[in-house]
Amino acid sequence: MQLPLLASTFITVFLAELGDKTQLAIVTISGTSTRSGAVFAGSATALVLASLLGAGAGGSLSAVIPTNALQLAASLGFLVIGTRLLLRAGSETETPAAAESEVD
Repeated sequence: MQLPLLASTFITVFLAELGDKTQLAIVTISGTSTRSGAVFAGSATALVLASLLGAGAGGSLSAVIPTNALQLAASLGFLVIGTRLLLRAGSETETPAAAESEVD
């Protein structure tokens, strides 16, 4: 096993998962249940299966599509998603003056 690859994957996924919707859902479910162990087991199993699907898909695709093309496609996908989120956030943000003029 390649320890640097394992460590970088762990750190990347751990940081990516902090504060996301999945974690908020787990906090919500755990807060409404007295069995936090079952919530942990269910959420851990779901994350493992989702990661297995991602790793399997990436491994399968890399056998057919060159790695550089996969990295470019992933980069462009994140760029598109990020741009759309920024544009959506900008369009939802109103200044107090604009909100007052709409009420009048």
